[in-house]
Amino acid sequence: MEKLAGSIYRNRKWILLFWIAAILLFGLFAQKLPSVLRGNGFQFKGEYNQTRKLLEEEFGQPKSSIILVFERRKTISANEFQQFIQDTFNRLNNFDSARDITSPFDRKGMLKSHYAYGLLTFDKEAESLGAEIAKLKMILKNQPGLKVTMTGEPIIVQDLNVASQEDLAKAEMIGLPIALVVLILAFGGLVAAALPIVIGVVSILITMGTVYLFSYRVDLTIFILNIVPMIGLALSIDFALLFINRYKEELLTNSIQGSIEVTVKTAGRSIIFSGLCVFIGLSGLWFIKIDIFQNVALGGMLVVLISVLSALTFLPALLSLLGQRINQLSIIGVIEQENSIWNRFAKLVMNHPIIMAFLALAILLAGLVPVRQMVLAIPGTDSLPANYPSRLALETFQKQFIAKDKQDDKKVTIILKTNGSVTESNNFEKISAIIHTFEKDKRVNTVNSPFTASGIRDDEQLNQFLQKGNPAQLAPIKHYFIRNNKMLVEVYLNTGEHSSKARDWVKEWSQKRLGVQAFFGGPIKFEQEIFAEIYQKAPYGLFLILLSTLVILMAAFRSILIPLKAILMNVLSLGCTFGMVVWIFQQGHLGIEPVDIALILPVFVFTLVFGLSMDYEVFLISRIQEFYYQTGDNTLATISGLTLTSKIITSAAAIMIVVTGAFAFTGVMPVKQLGVGIAMAIFIDATIVRMVLVPALMRLLGDWNWWFFGNYFNRQRNRSKKPA
Repeated sequence: MEKLAGSIYRNRKWILLFWIAAILLFGLFAQKLPSVLRGNGFQFKGEYNQTRKLLEEEFGQPKSSIILVFERRKTISANEFQQFIQDTFNRLNNFDSARDITSPFDRKGMLKSHYAYGLLTFDKEAESLGAEIAKLKMILKNQPGLKVTMTGEPIIVQDLNVASQEDLAKAEMIGLPIALVVLILAFGGLVAAALPIVIGVVSILITMGTVYLFSYRVDLTIFILNIVPMIGLALSIDFALLFINRYKEELLTNSIQGSIEVTVKTAGRSIIFSGLCVFIGLSGLWFIKIDIFQNVALGGMLVVLISVLSALTFLPALLSLLGQRINQLSIIGVIEQENSIWNRFAKLVMNHPIIMAFLALAILLAGLVPVRQMVLAIPGTDSLPANYPSRLALETFQKQFIAKDKQDDKKVTIILKTNGSVTESNNFEKISAIIHTFEKDKRVNTVNSPFTASGIRDDEQLNQFLQKGNPAQLAPIKHYFIRNNKMLVEVYLNTGEHSSKARDWVKEWSQKRLGVQAFFGGPIKFEQEIFAEIYQKAPYGLFLILLSTLVILMAAFRSILIPLKAILMNVLSLGCTFGMVVWIFQQGHLGIEPVDIALILPVFVFTLVFGLSMDYEVFLISRIQEFYYQTGDNTLATISGLTLTSKIITSAAAIMIVVTGAFAFTGVMPVKQLGVGIAMAIFIDATIVRMVLVPALMRLLGDWNWWFFGNYFNRQRNRSKKPA
C-alpha cells in the first residue's frame, strides 16, 4: 500500500489524464445503454420455454401480441364508436409488420357497448418491436370522447424501460442534492463535500459504459438502469467519504505526500476489504441462472470494482493536486472529537453495555415478527406506475373481456405428446384419462380441451368425431387443439393469484408419469421454475457469502469472534429489515396500497446490504484495532474508535439512505421496494447494530475479541514491553 501511495503521488497527473480519457470514452457508451436493455430479466431456460417454443412452431401461436383497447364516453353514440373502430382498422390496412390483425368485428365477444378490443400478432419477440410500436403510435389517433390504447407485453416492456429512466432521473434529482448537504455537514466545506459526488458520478458513468459493452454477449434487463446507480453512487461516495476524512485528519500533522501515503495505507486498506465483501456478496447471485440475477451480479460487481479503483487512484491523485485546498470554502466549523456528542455517546454505551445490548436486540427481534407473513411474487404489470396508460388499458381489457376464472395467471398450458396420432384408439384413451383426472382435481376450476370445445363428453364419441366429424365443425377444434401426435390442454386452477398451491400443482404433475410425454407451460409453470431455481441455488450463494466474509474479516482483523459477531448481526438486522418491508408494503402501512413483495427483494437486499454493511464494520473495527494495538486496552480502544468513526459512519449511512431511499419516490414497484429495503437495512445497521450493539458486545467480551488461535497471549506479552 505504501508503494501504491508513492506511485500515485509521483504519477498523479498521468493518472488524472487516464481517468479523464476513460470518462470521455465510456461516457459515450453509457449514453447508448438504455437502447440495449430488454424486459424484466425473468428469463430461464426450462420446460416453460420449451413448451412455448412448441406452441409457436407447431400450434402456430404468435411470439408476441399487442392489444388495442377501445373506449367511449356515454356522450358518444354506439354508431360513432363503431365508426371510430372501423376507421382505425382501415388505417391499419397498410401496417404490414403484423402477422395477423383481428378487429372487434371479426370475432364474437370483442365488442361491447362502451368497450372493444382488437389484436395484432407478431412473429417477433416482445422486446424487438420498438420500430413497430413507434409506427403504431403514429397510426392510432384519439378523438373527443373516443380513445384507443395499446397494451400487452411489448408495450409493458417498453413502458418499463421508460419508467426506469424517469425513475433514475427522479432519484438523482432527489438524492444528489441531499447527499451534498450531508457531505457539507460531515466535512464543513464545499470542496471536500463535492469530491465524493464527483467520484460517484465518474464510477457510475464508467460502469454503465462498460456494461454496454457486455450487451453484445449478454441480454440486459431494464432494471440494471436503476441497480447500477443505486449501488455505485452509494458505495463510491462512502469510499470517498472515508478516504477524504482520513486525509483531512492526517493533513493536520503531516505533509501532503505523507498524508496521501498514510491515508492509502489505512483508509485504502479498509476500502479494499469493504469492496471485497460487497464484491463477494454480489458474486453469490451468479449461482441463480436467471437473467435479472446474472445482470445485477455483472453490473454490481463491475461498479464495486470501479468504485474501489477510483477511490484508490483517481481520488488520491485529485487530493495530491488539491493539497491544503481541500479545506477551502469552509462554511461549518469542525467540533473537536473529545468534546463531540459521539464521544459522550461512546462512553454511554461503554458504561451500560448490558442495557444497550438488550434494547438493541429487543428492537431487532420485534422487527422480525412480520417476516413469517411474507408473500413473494414475480413482478408483472403491476410493476408499472398505476397511471400508465398501458397498465390501465390492460386492467380494463381483463375486467371487461376476461372472466376472473380464465385469467392468464390461473392457466397452465399442457401439450400431451403420443407415439403416433392422438386419435389412435390407444393414444386417445390415455389422453382422455389424463384430461378427466385433471377435471376431478379439487384444485382445478375448468379444463379447456376438445371435450369442452365440441360439447361431447363421451370418449369414444369424441374420438369418432375427431376422425370423421363435420369438417366445418371439426376444423376450428383441430386447428386449436391438435397437431398429429400432440394435443393442447388448458387447465385453469382455483388456487388464487401467485399461489404456492398453484406452483405445487404444476410441480406435482410435471413429475408424474402420465403414460404420454407432457410439456407444461403458462404463467404458473413460469413462476414455479423461477421460484424453484431461486430456492435451489440461493443457498449456495448464501454459503459462499458467509464463508468468504468470515475468511476476509478474519484476515483483516486477526480475530475469530469479531467476524462471527459481524455475520450474526448482519443476518439479524436484515431479518428485521424484511419484517419492516412486509409491514409497509404487504400489510399496506404508511399510505402504501397493499402489494406482494417482489421476489427479487430478499435476494438482492441480502447480497447487496450484507456486503455494504460490512463497510461500517470494517471502518469501525479498523480504527478500534489501531487503538487496541497501540494501547492494549479494549475499552479505551472501542471508545476512541467509536468516537472517531461515528460521525463518518453516520454520514456514510445517511448518504446511502438518501441515495437508495430516493428510489422510494419512484413509480416502478420492485425498484421502490428495493430502494426502501436497502435504505432501511442501512439505517438499522448503521444505528442500532453498528453504533450500539457491536460496541456493547465489544465491551462485554473484552480482550477475547482479539483472540485468534492463541496469538492473543503472545500479543499481550509483546505489548507489555511497549510504552502505552
